[in-house]
Amino acid sequence: MAQTLAEKIIASHVGKEVRPGELVLTEVDLIYAHDLSGPLAISQLEAIGFKGFKRPERIVFFLDHASPVSTRQAANDHKRIREFAGEHEVRFYDVGNGVSHQVAVEELVKPGQIVVGGDSHTCHGGALAAFATGMGSTDVAMTMYLGRTWLRVPPSQRFFLHGTTPAGVYPKDMMLHIIGKISVSGATYKAMEFVGPVIDQMPMYHRMVFPNMAVEAGAKVGLVPSDEQTKLYLAEHGRAGDYTPWAADPGAQYQEEYDIDVSRLEPQIACPHNVDNVKPVSEVGYVQVHQVYLGTCTNGRLEDFREAAAVLKGHKVARGVRLVATPASRDVYMKAAREGIWDIILEAGGLVNSPGCGACPGVQTGILADDENCLSTLNRNFKGRMGNPKANIYLASPATCAAGALAGEIVDVRKQVKHGR
Repeated sequence: MAQTLAEKIIASHVGKEVRPGELVLTEVDLIYAHDLSGPLAISQLEAIGFKGFKRPERIVFFLDHASPVSTRQAANDHKRIREFAGEHEVRFYDVGNGVSHQVAVEELVKPGQIVVGGDSHTCHGGALAAFATGMGSTDVAMTMYLGRTWLRVPPSQRFFLHGTTPAGVYPKDMMLHIIGKISVSGATYKAMEFVGPVIDQMPMYHRMVFPNMAVEAGAKVGLVPSDEQTKLYLAEHGRAGDYTPWAADPGAQYQEEYDIDVSRLEPQIACPHNVDNVKPVSEVGYVQVHQVYLGTCTNGRLEDFREAAAVLKGHKVARGVRLVATPASRDVYMKAAREGIWDIILEAGGLVNSPGCGACPGVQTGILADDENCLSTLNRNFKGRMGNPKANIYLASPATCAAGALAGEIVDVRKQVKHGR
């Protein structure tokens, strides 16, 4: 019987065909937590008298949200995770290595795996055709301990992207358009599968935006089939042997199917305070920009910074605008340094942070003041997301964000605005 990509991956783990709504007990290939979800997971393990892991090679801890730490509590949480990971000999990434989700796709996640993480954006791994999903700390703790978890097989949605991508339009614009179309609850506990000629031609760094933001529509998982682009990405990271092809069966049944003609799109902006409050840039009107933030697991890759740097090169940010860049991994940080990308950002008047989550969760390196507007490559713009419920967050592509930094307001990057001081 023909199955969707989500169904095929789960079926490969449970040894039989599965259908939406079915409850299954499945082995999990990779389980990870970070400095926000990790301490509670450790507490839950200790509460049941935990003595050791059966499969420690499948377990990973990251320190990425406060990287480096900014409070005493965070420092103690980091210390606890370091000691726990060392005692139980599990893989551990200390501060400065980058965002867990980005490091995971660079080094750990493989096509066809089931991955569980203590963070909603674990779905990022779906770019490599892995069934990657976030869970609460208690569920993560028990999955670490048992090596398996319960899953309800999600119904699947198919998003078929076709057409010619217009200048100034990027995957971030496409995904914001999709979320605006179906709403923040339009994929609740569903698998969003992204296919079509536009996806086929995309390199991995662009594909990653779609699964990463699937959870912003409520999805359990976001998935892109693995193909030659996946193989190339894995090879570039020294993991050519991890490649396997994964795609839905012809004739698979989807709960909904959406046809997205990208030819008709213009740059998109998600306005406060929901990710589905999406407008074409031409309909946004005047919005002053106080801070521009480039980075996060959504758009913190080398190529994202290249796109922003291409707009910024030779120009200065507008007076009163703070431009902050945070690479998503150490690999990105070092490659961007070698290319001179950080030089361009610094010469434009910006600053560069060490790899990690940075300002995204609102704990450090870019918290906003009251009534300030931030134009950002984040995946979320909820009230208080960057640490202040009295500030406003607008989401856009790296290029649109860079153009806003030069103009001091939200502008259409296609007009190549070159304002500045």
